[in-house]
Amino acid sequence: MWEKLKIKWGIESNFQMTIIFIVFAITGSTSVKVARPILEYLNITTQTLPLYVYWPVRILLILPVYQVLLIIFGTLFGQFKFFWAFEKKMLSRFGIKLK
Repeated sequence: MWEKLKIKWGIESNFQMTIIFIVFAITGSTSVKVARPILEYLNITTQTLPLYVYWPVRILLILPVYQVLLIIFGTLFGQFKFFWAFEKKMLSRFGIKLK
């Protein structure tokens, strides 16, 4: 399985693949943690909004936070080039083109 991803992503070593997985894990966890205080600051809670509104709003907030953190953590772990290419591809699927 790793070999297919290494080829698809242009990764040269298992170490680099491990670092990339660590960055994805840290970014996902951190973006969820960061979203809560932002929502609370904006007074968006399950007490102020119905759940069917709260969760889509939270997810929409997590998406841009995740994008920014992915670049930050990717850079800190020495994988900026990989994550910048990954980010451009992901954002292009949302209709946002970066050079």
